Formats: sequence, structure tokens, C-alpha cells
Amino acid sequence: MNSKDTLLIGIGNNGRRDDALGWAFLEAIEKSGLFEGEVYYCYQLQIEDAERISRAEHIVFVDAYQGHLKEGCEWVSCKPSGNFTFTTHAFTPTSILYLCQELYQKLPPANILMIQGQEWGLGEGLSERAQINLQKALSSFYEKIMTKTI
Repeated sequence: MNSKDTLLIGIGNNGRRDDALGWAFLEAIEKSGLFEGEVYYCYQLQIEDAERISRAEHIVFVDAYQGHLKEGCEWVSCKPSGNFTFTTHAFTPTSILYLCQELYQKLPPANILMIQGQEWGLGEGLSERAQINLQKALSSFYEKIMTKTI
């Protein structure tokens, strides 16, 4: 994987504490200057994002996770899925990838980087645990970029 050809999509909301992990990840990546690809901040995925990802060679969705992750963060392969909820208010990475395949006949390899959060109420700033997990996720990302294993 060449980082220039990778699209990082950070999903989050900086007004709901640890839900901002996706955005905090992108901010740290941009600040580091080590990533040459495109970064995209969004509150939630939209139908229009299928077109955006159709232009990338590789996609990494980064989002907060409500639950326990052994290492505080976890990588999962993202495969297209046509399973949709009754509303289009909350598209998942798998459904956007499915739409990309169906609408644009493109299926770029994609991964999801989940980062464990702890506090979800209204407010700004990451919890202490989320900050630790963010650092773990950043280390994991840089390792994968350097070794080209994602």
C-alpha cells in the first residue's frame, strides 16, 4: 500500500466526548506529516461517500468503538454488504463499500480501524482511556504504513 493512494475517513463527533476518536486520529495524522494520502472528516457516512471512495486505491475507516477491544484498538477487513437499516441515517462502512461496487463498479480494498472509547456524553475532549487507545491506534497505523501490511 502506498499512503498517497489511501483515503482515511474519520467518523466522529467532537461534541460527544470519545465519539471524536476518528477525528482526533485524523488530526494527529495530519499534524505528523507522515501520511501523504487524503483525509476526510465526517459525522456519519452518506450515500455520496460511495463516489469519494471509488477514486481511492485503498480505504481506511477510523471510528470510535463502544465495547471492549483487547488492545484498545483493532483492525478489521471491510467487505461490502447490502444490508441496510430502515433508514439511511446511519450508513456503515460495509454498506458504503457495497454502494461503491454497485454504482461505480469499483471495490477498493478497505479496512476499519476501531478505537475503543469510554465516555459518550455531551462534552468536548477525549477521556484518559480514549487518549491512551488513540496513541495505540496511531502506533499501529504507522507500523502498518511502514511495513505496507494494510
